[in-house]
Amino acid sequence: MQGRVVVVGSLNMDLVARAERLPRAGETLAGTTFDTVPGGKGANQAVAAARMGAQVAMVGCVGDDAYGQQLRDGLSAEGIDCTAVEVIAGVSSGVALIVVDAASQNTIVIVAGSNGYLLPGSIERFDALLQSANVVVCQMEVPTQTVAFTLARARELGKTVILNPAPVSGPLPVEWLANIDYLIPNESELAALTGLPVWDLSSARSAARQLQGFGVERVIVTLGAQGALLVDVQGDEHFTVPVVQSVDTTAAGDTFVGAFAAALARGCTEREAISFGQRAAAISVTRAGAQPSIPRLAELGL
Repeated sequence: MQGRVVVVGSLNMDLVARAERLPRAGETLAGTTFDTVPGGKGANQAVAAARMGAQVAMVGCVGDDAYGQQLRDGLSAEGIDCTAVEVIAGVSSGVALIVVDAASQNTIVIVAGSNGYLLPGSIERFDALLQSANVVVCQMEVPTQTVAFTLARARELGKTVILNPAPVSGPLPVEWLANIDYLIPNESELAALTGLPVWDLSSARSAARQLQGFGVERVIVTLGAQGALLVDVQGDEHFTVPVVQSVDTTAAGDTFVGAFAAALARGCTEREAISFGQRAAAISVTRAGAQPSIPRLAELGL
């Protein structure tokens, strides 16, 4: 069974500069390379789910510019249904300005552009896509009212609902929490969601347990090289990750989310899906870029 994943979220063109280190405030720093790479958390997760074998539809907005056409064409080339990727006249497509250092760490500034035009009315127009889904995936690079509407509608339809709360600067609205099956933050996002310091496995467990107590059914914390932590009503479980030589961590989290969603959609258990997502993400960090780094199913030996 392939399973069907619908991703509601952002499409960005990533403008990626590499340098020996990240610049300090007010500093002009010479870079080494520059690339223009299709990205955006929503699009990245859609590509990851498609490459991991799911039937995928994307709901989002692009501008009527060259970047918008490239973003749509890139998704279509992956076999992703772009019927619900609307073109907004007179508006630029979203962009992400990314600097990556020699240690593969990055800083990112996002300009929403057309992503800001993805409103609840768009979700209503394409409700048939949500009805057809096994899994619905959201992030937070689009208006919060759209995220709230999508979570509630997907829950109403009885779908498996995933929220990757990125970017996030504070706690989620309480009314969202009961609509989420899987909340998937990284350490910094978990700290922002709870107001608690997160620096190791133990502190991540405490913070995730607080979120779970507020009403989220399951929290999966992605911990980079330290793996992932699942917290639910039955307890918690730590999943280790394969050891690899990291080149660029851009889109590693998106790769995990998309692969995890694809595995759930085709009937895997959540623990199987977590391990599957980790294997895909581990491959992605060995390559540069966002969507170009996302592996295909055959690379996982499947």
